[in-house]
Amino acid sequence: MRITGGFLKGRKIQFPPGELRPAMDRMRESVFSILQGELPGASFLDLFCGSGIMGIEAYSRGASRVVFVEKDLRKRSTLLRNIALLEGKGILHIMPVERYLRFGKEDPFHLVFLDPPFPYRFRHDLLKLLDHSALIKEGSLVLIHHPKEDPLPEQVGLLALEQRRSYGRSIVSFYRRNASMIDASMIDRKTRK
Repeated sequence: MRITGGFLKGRKIQFPPGELRPAMDRMRESVFSILQGELPGASFLDLFCGSGIMGIEAYSRGASRVVFVEKDLRKRSTLLRNIALLEGKGILHIMPVERYLRFGKEDPFHLVFLDPPFPYRFRHDLLKLLDHSALIKEGSLVLIHHPKEDPLPEQVGLLALEQRRSYGRSIVSFYRRNASMIDASMIDRKTRK
């Protein structure tokens, strides 16, 4: 697997052991083409990171800080070797993503990429967890890679769907955190308490 763009373009990434579904080159190039205006100086969270290719690609294309989360301990040594390309600008957490979303302590991220295994059935719940976490802020962009057969809603809490891109039998859905979407009646109810 190779990095497709940025100052690390062409560098090889090692493939870790265990179950892995690497992001297709075509999909990565398309996603990062869409993100090109948002990447410079942004913080990037790579959830279910596998080999780390998405976070490394983000750094190569201008992200200033990248955090990787992967629960499979067998991938740790390969991930650490791959993340070494970030010259100290990457942090790896070996833990379940759900736990990280509940207890992660990093500053909020500008960009979040979720790539759960295709058999994973709790994507909507993941988006809810992320929406309620302190790991994103107003304007954060959340991307989730999922099978076409598992459609996601247009809105999850304050996360509003901006676009969907299709890549073979998979889709990447782009959600933006937008606090202005809070229903006025919700605000009114809170102020009455």
